Amino acid sequence: MKTLVVSIRMALATLVLTGLLYPLFVTGLAQALLPFQANGSLIADSESRNIGSELIGQDFKSPAYLNPRPSPAGNGYDGSASSGSNLGPSSAALRDRALGAFKALEENNPEAGGKVPLDLITASASGLDPHISPNAALWQVPRIAKARGVSPERVKALIEDRVEGRTLGFMGEPRVNVLTANIALDRQFGRPKPARGKPGD
Repeated sequence: MKTLVVSIRMALATLVLTGLLYPLFVTGLAQALLPFQANGSLIADSESRNIGSELIGQDFKSPAYLNPRPSPAGNGYDGSASSGSNLGPSSAALRDRALGAFKALEENNPEAGGKVPLDLITASASGLDPHISPNAALWQVPRIAKARGVSPERVKALIEDRVEGRTLGFMGEPRVNVLTANIALDRQFGRPKPARGKPGD
């Protein structure tokens, strides 16, 4: 009986310590030190409506916005179904999808110079990568400038200003967050007409 009582006390103490006090401490610390990140890195528009997260890619179909990488997550860009396609190099479905993306990019960007950047054709492992390479962003400048009626130089300067460096100076590669860059495009040049609500509609 004595052993049973000690076991129950230990179980209750462990439950309170690891199931209540520790989560409350970590949550409070995160909210105090990193509230933006702790709440999902959510981005709000000028009317304080959440329109996305810096961490989750979303689709943008309008020619006035940067296009993201393709997404096999769910039906595409589904934050609840993060996954890659699991298609191998010999997959005919993967080849057909890549060729379709390549042709669509060439058709929609007739004035772009150079080859279609690879990251605009291939999906990330999560299917929700919010970033593209600086090269992929700058490749889309002529289309965006034409759709917005501004000079390519102005769009290029804005995108170059949005390039994020390597994490801690040595991890990863330089990149451009598609959502934040598209929000910056709207702030500087106004929403493209006809207006479609939030960016990406």
